Amino acid sequence: MLGWALTFFIVALIAAALGFGGVAGAASSIAVILFWVFLALFAVSLILRVVRKAR
Repeated sequence: MLGWALTFFIVALIAAALGFGGVAGAASSIAVILFWVFLALFAVSLILRVVRKAR
């Protein structure tokens, strides 16, 4: 998922450099959403790992 976020970020940078503001804005919004979803899932994964090792 982090790879997809990075891909959309690069697409946003290229689109912004070429002057496609709408595409750049949409791609950056998608990249931000994917990044936060990745962080949330990563945090849940870490918490579950700690809980399972405690048993």
